[in-house]
Amino acid sequence: MHIRDAGDPDWAGIWPFLRDIVAAGETYCWPADTAEEDARVWWMGKAGGRVFVAVDESGAVLGTAELHPNQPAAGAHVANAGFMVAPAATGRGVGRALAAHVLDQAARDGYRAMQFNAVVETNTGAIALWQSLGFRILATVPDAFDSPTRGPVGLHIMHRMLERASS
Repeated sequence: MHIRDAGDPDWAGIWPFLRDIVAAGETYCWPADTAEEDARVWWMGKAGGRVFVAVDESGAVLGTAELHPNQPAAGAHVANAGFMVAPAATGRGVGRALAAHVLDQAARDGYRAMQFNAVVETNTGAIALWQSLGFRILATVPDAFDSPTRGPVGLHIMHRMLERASS
């Protein structure tokens, strides 16, 4: 597996699994019927953002991550990120590898911390991964996410400081 910056041609490999993950409605606060162009702009086009892909030996996209400032201006030193792994690649370490890459890149880009504003509390695999990488749950907003299978569940706000990258 290789992780690199994503380019426009990578969208064709990202969209099929991003569409399915969003349509499932269990982990992202996006409309389940998000149109492809809206998803592309939201994932690939955030101001000040970067997008990465994990690819296999053949170049097939296994997962993707996007990194951007959590807030503008006075809050721009705190990063935010999103991660999606193709269901066929689940359990192969793609999410962990993307997470490590993004955390390292965020530190190299000068961010001092990373914050996730909306980690669905039933997304236990992601929560375990983030906690193993040093994230703490700062708060849980009760019933802030309407799961199509579980009804209202909480959204965690998670945070960790980043180590300054050496020059």
